[in-house]
Amino acid sequence: MTAPKAVLSWSSGKDCAFALIEARRLGLADVVAVLTTTDAATDRVAMHGTRNALLARQVAALGLPLIEVPLPWPCSNADYAARMRAAMDRVRATGATDMVFGDLFLPDIRAWREAQLAPLGIGAIFPLWGRATDALAREMIEAGIAARLVTVDPKQLDAGFCGRAFDARLLADLPDGVDPCGENGEFHTAVTAGPMFAAPIPVETGETVIRDGFAYSDLVPL
Repeated sequence: MTAPKAVLSWSSGKDCAFALIEARRLGLADVVAVLTTTDAATDRVAMHGTRNALLARQVAALGLPLIEVPLPWPCSNADYAARMRAAMDRVRATGATDMVFGDLFLPDIRAWREAQLAPLGIGAIFPLWGRATDALAREMIEAGIAARLVTVDPKQLDAGFCGRAFDARLLADLPDGVDPCGENGEFHTAVTAGPMFAAPIPVETGETVIRDGFAYSDLVPL
């Protein structure tokens, strides 16, 4: 059976990277492009705070076209809906019938994505759904994904974790109650290497700042 053509929701982090690896390995999707929402005011990936310059390097390493969705700040629900509708027109123009997401276990997020896509005739594929996140985190590391924590919610995890490598030592140091994959919003990552890339992306870690209640560690591509 031929895998459906799909566009991957690319946040710049480890979950979407591993979702791409697994979608291909399991034959769930033929990923033909990636889609990323960015913050037009800061020239960075929305939520993660990854520089668009690093995003461009990631996309080049993936060898896939990018559907970028720049969002204004502040962004009203109406603005978001209009921009995403336009983005879905671009998704369909690729020949894709589905979107791939790296979500792990939050049912409300999955239901929201499916509800938004269904009226547009676009399916949703979740290659990582329901996996135990402690084992999944180790699988990502063992697969060769290299990533750093670029956003930390200080209400859930000490800001000192920002900038650290996502590796076995980090997993061992995470406090009880913090999801190993950060699925509850404790942290977000940016990937710099892995089997989904043609080559690693060299970066240097810049300063960590507190902005809008979150800690952000800058990753600068070299």
